[in-house]
Amino acid sequence: MSFRPAISRSIAIQDANTVCVRCWRRFARTPTPSRQPFSTIRSHNQGAVVGGKSRNTFSKEYFRANPILKETFWSSRRELQSSIGAVGPGAGHQATKEPATATATASAEQILPHRRRKKAKEQAVENPETAYPIAPDASSKLATLSSSLPQRSLKRVFTTYLSLSKPRLSFLVVLTSTAAYSLYPVPELLAPAATSTSSLSTLTLLFLTSGTALCSASANAFNMLMEPKFDAQMSRTRNRPLVRKLISTRGAIVFAVACGIVGTGALYYGVNPTTAFLGAANILLYAGVYTPMKRMSVLNTWVGAIVGGIPPLMGWTAAASQYAHDGTWEELLFGEGSAGGWLCAALLFAWQFPHFNALSWSIREEYKNAGYRMLAWVNPAQNGRVALRYAILMFPVCIGLSYCGVTDWSFIVTSSAINGWMAMKAWHFWRANGHKGTARALFWASVWHLPVVMVLAMAQKKGLGERVYRSLFGYSEIDDEDLYYEVGELEDEAVRRV
Repeated sequence: MSFRPAISRSIAIQDANTVCVRCWRRFARTPTPSRQPFSTIRSHNQGAVVGGKSRNTFSKEYFRANPILKETFWSSRRELQSSIGAVGPGAGHQATKEPATATATASAEQILPHRRRKKAKEQAVENPETAYPIAPDASSKLATLSSSLPQRSLKRVFTTYLSLSKPRLSFLVVLTSTAAYSLYPVPELLAPAATSTSSLSTLTLLFLTSGTALCSASANAFNMLMEPKFDAQMSRTRNRPLVRKLISTRGAIVFAVACGIVGTGALYYGVNPTTAFLGAANILLYAGVYTPMKRMSVLNTWVGAIVGGIPPLMGWTAAASQYAHDGTWEELLFGEGSAGGWLCAALLFAWQFPHFNALSWSIREEYKNAGYRMLAWVNPAQNGRVALRYAILMFPVCIGLSYCGVTDWSFIVTSSAINGWMAMKAWHFWRANGHKGTARALFWASVWHLPVVMVLAMAQKKGLGERVYRSLFGYSEIDDEDLYYEVGELEDEAVRRV
């Protein structure tokens, strides 16, 4: 045991008005001396006690290190100190010293990691660029990048013209047409023979993707040519190349016309005339009908959904023409086996509404100020109902793909799971009228929904699973009677084609 003399207590303050804020804080922080004249602490811990450490690890000072607990449970002392400083003599002099003292104290305190993350989030919300409710426009981002490049560099020219094509939207259009092309039920895929292989032409697929991309770029460029004055009024589109004068109007017209001619020609000579007609019709429908209609009626959303449903139909007709008898537009669009193409188009048509209605709700005020008539601000209640209605429509569309023999029956189960997730988000969006974060949740659900459904459909294509199983575990022996029946079917099919 060691003897430790008691530390004398601080002199009691008779008049608090004679003490400055700094001295008051120093007296407040002074630890209360121990009442025990004798210490029972071991010798190797005495240094910590003399240095002002508490024997109890979880003392008040331990919890005061957390700013939240400090503000919650020890705020009364600070309020008392501030009131004393305001009433006491020389308050004006101390008020000038108070900001400097507070700054020094804040800089000395260690900021905890979760507080730093919270501060970063608050700063991000204050920044208008990062706080924008939807994903940045790809054309605006490319135009900003182009403006920072040298004036006559080849990279600047390429980036500027690429921004005219809306590359993100064009990629989605090409993806949907390619998915429908791969979903076409190839007869050889269903054949039992081991030597039968899929015979969809790779060259046709190349012409399809390049022609569809060019047609989409042409339609998007015409759209920008018609709306620079209105694009300048929206945060999402005010950095587009024509708004910032990065390219002349004549140059944009030449680009749009050239892409339209080359894209339509690639579809005509590399695929078939029906697909080329659909590509040209999509340019006319998007630039000539949908774009001016945006300022006239809310029905523009339905026209835009038709534009989104045409690319899958183009992919289907491109694949069907390789097995068609005459290859006419009646056979490709309304002949036997054309139901799968229309179902793919219906899937994209229905998907447009939950996706765009959620997107437009987040920036409805900007659409309103720019003069675009969208359901999000014209009739918010109907905006939610339409999104929910077409989200539910995806259930029978996916069931129809299995019923028509495009996908296996297992696709009904897997697609219903992802469709149910989308419908649930649309239900919340409708019930909350877009508030409470439901619009953002539905928008991102729609972003993930489409690629997941497309991948599931391609993975569960009719006959693909059986063919993979046979390649892994071998082919079973075919009876003579079954073989005779299959040969007879093939002969009948050949006679019908002739």
